[in-house]
Amino acid sequence: MIRILPAFLALPAALALAHPAVPPVAAQKPWVDRYHGQALADEYHWLQNRNDPAVLNYLKAENAYTEAATAAIAPLAKSLAAELTARTTASDLTLPWRQGDFYYYARIVAGKQYPLNCRRRAAADGGYDDSAPEDILLDQNRLAQGRKFFALEGMMPSPDGQLLAYRADTSGNHQFQLHIKDLRSGRELPLGVARVTSMEWAADNRTILLTQAHPSTLRPDRLLRVSTAGGKPVEVYRERDGNFLLGVGRTHDGRFLQLMALSADTSDTWLLPRDQPTGALRLLMPRTTGHRYDADTRDDRLYLRTNRDAPNFRVVSAPLASPQEWTEVTRPEAGTLIESMDVFRDFLVLSERASALSRPRILDFATGQWRSVQFDDEVYLLQQTGNAGYDDRSYRLQYQSPVAPPMVLEIDMASGARKVLKRQPLAGVDLERFATRRIWITARDGARVPVWLAYRKDVKLDGSAPLLLYGYGGWGFPSEADFSLRRLSLMERGVIYAEAQIRGGNDLGEQWHDDGKLMKRKNVFNDFIDSAEHLVREGYTRPERLIAEGGSFGGMVMGVVANERPELFHAVLASVPQADLLHEITDPTLPMVTYEYLESGDPKQKAAFDYMKSYSPYDNIKRQAYPAMLVTAGFNDTQAQYWPAAKYVARLRAHKTDSRPLLLKTDFSSGHYGASGRYDAIDGRAFELAWMLSQWGINE
Repeated sequence: MIRILPAFLALPAALALAHPAVPPVAAQKPWVDRYHGQALADEYHWLQNRNDPAVLNYLKAENAYTEAATAAIAPLAKSLAAELTARTTASDLTLPWRQGDFYYYARIVAGKQYPLNCRRRAAADGGYDDSAPEDILLDQNRLAQGRKFFALEGMMPSPDGQLLAYRADTSGNHQFQLHIKDLRSGRELPLGVARVTSMEWAADNRTILLTQAHPSTLRPDRLLRVSTAGGKPVEVYRERDGNFLLGVGRTHDGRFLQLMALSADTSDTWLLPRDQPTGALRLLMPRTTGHRYDADTRDDRLYLRTNRDAPNFRVVSAPLASPQEWTEVTRPEAGTLIESMDVFRDFLVLSERASALSRPRILDFATGQWRSVQFDDEVYLLQQTGNAGYDDRSYRLQYQSPVAPPMVLEIDMASGARKVLKRQPLAGVDLERFATRRIWITARDGARVPVWLAYRKDVKLDGSAPLLLYGYGGWGFPSEADFSLRRLSLMERGVIYAEAQIRGGNDLGEQWHDDGKLMKRKNVFNDFIDSAEHLVREGYTRPERLIAEGGSFGGMVMGVVANERPELFHAVLASVPQADLLHEITDPTLPMVTYEYLESGDPKQKAAFDYMKSYSPYDNIKRQAYPAMLVTAGFNDTQAQYWPAAKYVARLRAHKTDSRPLLLKTDFSSGHYGASGRYDAIDGRAFELAWMLSQWGINE
C-alpha cells in the first residue's frame, strides 16, 4: 500500500468554520491510497487523527451546528426525556442467584445512575432470606463518581466468597481493567491488569485465568494466569492467527476451565482441570477450518454442539478421554438452528431457533424423553437469565415482546411447567392498545425475508402512517423483538415500527448468515430496500413518511441504502456507522480489523477488495439528492471509531445536491454504546426521538 502526501501539505490546512447556524465545511487535503493498482482518494483522511486540534474543532463545530439546527425541537426532546424518565423503573431488585453460602443480586436505587451489587447469606435450608443482613459489595455510583463514563462487567465472586473480581471501563473505549476486592477487609488488592475481556476463577480461590486484548488491535489474543498473592501475570497461551479471538470460561459442572478460540467460521476448545490452574491445557480436537463447536461436561462424558455434518448444528457426546468418538444425541428438524446448549446433571437444555423465533427443548437424561416449551405469540424475545446451578431442576428464562415488558419465568425441566417469578413494572400505559405481527416479504432473488411490526391498533394501514424501519443484518446476530420504552414513545404517537430480519443475521439459521457475508454481502442491503418497498407497496406507509434506522454495522447499511435509493426514504438515522469500510479494513493495525476478514472479506484479495469498494458508503457517495440524515458517533468508540461517521458526513455535505438537513453529533464522553448512566442515556435517546418525530411533522 502506498500513501501519497504532497510535501506542500505538511502543515495542517485550515478548517473552514462557520456560524453555528451554517454547516461547517471540513478542509479537503489530497491523500491517495493505492490498492491492487487502484487509486483510492481520501481527501478527509486527516480526520482520522484524534490528536489533531483541527479535528476536535471540526467535530465541535458539527455539534454546534447540530444544536443550532435542532433548537426548535429542544422542548420536544425535553418532554420526551421526562416521559422516558418517568417510565424508567425508579428502584428495583434483580432476582437473586446463589453461589456457595450467599445469594447475589443487583439493586437499583431511585435517582441513582448505577446499581448496587449486593449479597445476603443463604438461609439454613438453603433458601433466600430477605431478612438476612445485606452486604453491599460494590456501589457503582461511588465508583463512577467524578467520571463521565463508567461501565462494569463480569462481577465474579471467588468460589469461597471471600474475593470479588470485576472489570471496569472508565472511558467508553470498551477496554476493561481488572479489579479484585477483598470482601473481608473491603480493600482492593494492588493488582490490576488492563484490557481484560473475560475471566474465570480457579478452584483454589487465589488464581484467575483471563484473556487480554492486544494494546493496538484490541483483539483478545493472550490467556494469562494471575495470582491474587501478587507477582507478574504469566502468559499461558497466545493466539497468533488474527482471525481468532480468545475467551475463557468454565464448564457448567465447575470441573474444568475452558479456553475458547473463535473466528467467524472456526473454533477451538481447550480444557484445564479447575483444581490444577498451573497444569497444561488440553485441546479437544485439532483445528479444522469451518468446524465450529462448543463443549460441556457431565460425569465422564463430553457434550458438543457442532456444525460438522450439520450446518445448523447438532449435539453429540463422547467419552471425556476420547473427544472424537462421537455418539449423536440429537440434530434439529429442517429449518431449525440449535443456538446454544446447557448441560445439567439431569437435563440437557437446547435453545433452538425456527421461523425467526427461539424456543427451549429439554432432554431428561433419566427417561430419554425430549420436551419442547412452546410460546404462542407471533413475535417475542426469549433469553436465558440468572445463574442456574448444575444440580438445579429448574432454570430461568426472560420473556418479552414489543408490547410486553420483560418477565422472568421459571421452567421446571422435568414437567415443562412454568411460573412467573418477576415482571418489569410499567405504570400509566395501556399496552392492550398495541399490536404486533410478522409479515414475510419476497426479496428480488426470491428469498422470503421476515419483518416484524409493532403499532397502535387504531393506526390506519392505508399508507398515511409514519413508519420507522430498522435493520442490522450482520455477524450472525438476529433482529430480536424486545421491549423498548423508546419504541413505545413512537408507537404512542402513531408511528409504525418495523424491523427487517435481513440476511447476515441468523434469524433463519446459519445459511441466512452465510448468505449475507463476504461475496454475498449485498443481499443485506437488497433485503432492506426490498422490505421498504414492500411496506410502501402494501400500504403501510409512503416514502415521504418512511424513516430508516441502523447502528454500527446497521449504520453501514444505512449509508449504502441512502446512496442507492435515496428517494425511498424521507430520513435516515445512522448511529455509530461503519461508514468507511475500505479505509478501516485495509489497515490491520486498527482494532479488530483482521477478525473481520472472514465476515466482510480479506482486502488482500482483489476480488474481495473490489466487491467491498462497490458498496462502501464513503466511497460511493454520489452527486444526488439525499434524505435528511442524522449521524452519531462516540469519540472513544473502538468498535466503529468516530472518524468513519465524520468523514462520511464531510464528503456527503460536499456532494449532495439537496438542502435537507445533514447532522453529525459526536459524544465526547462515551463510545460505541453511548452514555453509561441510565438517566444520562435517556437524553441521547430523547434527542433522536425528537429528531425523527420532527421529520414526520409530529411536534407534540
